[in-house]
Amino acid sequence: MIEIKKYGAIDIGSNAVRLLISSVTTMDGKNPRFKKTSLVRVPIRLGSDVFVTNKVSNKNLERLITAMQSYQLLMKTHNVVNYRACATSAMRDAKNGEEIVEKIKEASGINIEIIDGKDEAAMISMTDLSELTNSHKAFLYVDVGGGSTEFTVYHAGKVQASKSFKLGTVRLLNDLVTEDLWSEVRRWIKKKTKKYDNISLIGSGGNINNIFKNSGKVAGKSLSYMYLTSYYQLLKSLTYDERVWELNLNHDRADVIVPATKIFLSAMKWSKAQKVYVPKIGLTDGIIKSLYNENVSKKV
Repeated sequence: MIEIKKYGAIDIGSNAVRLLISSVTTMDGKNPRFKKTSLVRVPIRLGSDVFVTNKVSNKNLERLITAMQSYQLLMKTHNVVNYRACATSAMRDAKNGEEIVEKIKEASGINIEIIDGKDEAAMISMTDLSELTNSHKAFLYVDVGGGSTEFTVYHAGKVQASKSFKLGTVRLLNDLVTEDLWSEVRRWIKKKTKKYDNISLIGSGGNINNIFKNSGKVAGKSLSYMYLTSYYQLLKSLTYDERVWELNLNHDRADVIVPATKIFLSAMKWSKAQKVYVPKIGLTDGIIKSLYNENVSKKV
């Protein structure tokens, strides 16, 4: 007998706030199928507040409340059976983070969890990467966000190491990333990947998704280090306005895509990877998977 349930995942990031609604179809004796039903993204950019002033502004609080009220209605309309809302780097650093959570709860009914970098990396590692990682090959999974980047090393389908760094696109735009942090990331990547030959990257986040889409590659194919390097040079050669107009980038993408590409290229260089795969997954997918697993465990 087939059973279909919908789950909701809210990712309150440093650059954007996303709602993913996924249908999970189960049938006796079969592996569950996860299908994205709806994805809504609002570019609130909390990091521009928090990384400079250490607080979420009243203006962005109002925008957050409106977004959460809308997400609550969307989940109700979709008959979502369970949801989870997770706030990441910007809310972790905000002095008024807990106050913001309480105000949003009161105004929208949405309960938000502020998760740490370790939990974020663990959640992301739950995403379904089996088609790529279930082999004897090694991969460095790089999830680039506005406030932080999560790195996970896979080998033979298993997580070998995982760490979150405060290396994000919005931080970089605001010149808030030190050379010491870059050096720390470089050392970690080199140490955790040096024993693997022919390692490849798995990239996630809106920026690498956009680059892959513009490449014209079909799903499942990879981007080369040379391609990403040439695209990075193109991005840097254009002004913000030119990126919006000539590359048809959203206004909130045209600036962060440059530091995001730098992060991916740096990770490829330090791990000696020549290819990056872009399966279009991220934190919201991990949240959906965790909700489903919790539901299954309750039945046992």
